[in-house]
Amino acid sequence: MISATTTVSPQTETEEELRVDLAAAFRWAARLNFHESIANHFSVAVSDDGKRFLLQPLGRHFSQVRASELLLVDADDPTTYEGENAPDPTAWFLHAHLHQALPQARCILHVHAPYTLALACLKDFEFLMLDQNACRFYGRIAYDRAYNGLALDDDEGERVAQLMEDGKSVLFMGNHGVMVIGPTVAQAFDELYYLEKAAQTQVLALQTGRELAIIPDEIAAKTERQWNTYPTGFSNLHMSAIREILDREEPEYRD
Repeated sequence: MISATTTVSPQTETEEELRVDLAAAFRWAARLNFHESIANHFSVAVSDDGKRFLLQPLGRHFSQVRASELLLVDADDPTTYEGENAPDPTAWFLHAHLHQALPQARCILHVHAPYTLALACLKDFEFLMLDQNACRFYGRIAYDRAYNGLALDDDEGERVAQLMEDGKSVLFMGNHGVMVIGPTVAQAFDELYYLEKAAQTQVLALQTGRELAIIPDEIAAKTERQWNTYPTGFSNLHMSAIREILDREEPEYRD
């Protein structure tokens, strides 16, 4: 069966196609209020080794990102984050390491979205298998409980990469936000969307003060398998729908 989250491998997509998908992800994230000022970062690798990747320029609001202005940066060139048209340095130190260290991290999405961030600020919190959407992430979440300020050095990038080994695709960054990785822009963005939806459900349920009906591990594991063998290419369809709306309402994102 075709995975629900399977899309075309980035290695078979052109740089132009990757630019359009990533620009669409930025625009849609802004509509969903996943963004924060001109902060947070999305990137996608364009080389097999992950050393060359696309990243937004410093100071660009998610809602205004265009495909053509995404920076093509090189992890072997430390001058990349210097000069007038440089990316944010915290994005450089994190994304440059993760793209190289984690083969599954072709696309990296880092946000301070409201509900996942709220959960990341709870002491010793672990994501609850509370609804169908949450079960999508069963066994695939890592936790960083050692907040250490802004990511402004190579050591921080290496540390975060190690946390996401063993097949993890989501990192709850304590007191900070969330990071989602995936083999394509479509898959990573679909995961981010459903993660924030599940987090919203958890925050609302916790606010009631009532006892929570947690889904048993065996059912959560079964549901995770069902999510990821769903026979429709779900993530591709989601991204196609987003691009269709943007093509009609904000066609300049492709420029």
